[in-house]
Amino acid sequence: MRDHTFAVYVEDQPGVLNRVSSLFRRRGFNIHSLSVGTSEMAGVSRMTVVVRTDEGGAARIRAHVEKLVPVMRVEDLSDRPAVVRDLALIKVSASHDGRAAVMQLADVFGGKVVDVAPTSLVVEICASEAKVDGLLEVLRPYGVLEMVRTGRVAMDRGSFVETREQTPEAEVAHGVSFSV
Repeated sequence: MRDHTFAVYVEDQPGVLNRVSSLFRRRGFNIHSLSVGTSEMAGVSRMTVVVRTDEGGAARIRAHVEKLVPVMRVEDLSDRPAVVRDLALIKVSASHDGRAAVMQLADVFGGKVVDVAPTSLVVEICASEAKVDGLLEVLRPYGVLEMVRTGRVAMDRGSFVETREQTPEAEVAHGVSFSV
């Protein structure tokens, strides 16, 4: 069993999120992470759904989700080179004495302080889930007051797009990209 990440393109209309998430529930799959937002196409939303299952379960999920009427396309990004990120806002207790240490820790992990109050700081980090978890652990001794995470979002690396016609230039470039 491992995490499988699906990009699900759906018509942007009321009730679609409920229909898709209910399918997972009815089939006995627990959604580990779910993120929904607009896509590059007008009237189309993109859901990133993460489910812990085996290969057979992932194939069943994809087949069932593709059958839903508002679903336009399903991609399993699990075995493809992808850029994967998680955004978190973490409110940390920070007295005058501990403030500099919290700011240094945020900087080491690639986070930034986005709010300063007399007794707390809010740190923003957009990184891999492992890096967000790491920052969270080093901030816990200071007192994590509140936290919110977006869940995983993922996108194929390079120029590959599953449903578009591939040109020879795109085929050569597939799989070759560099993350910053």
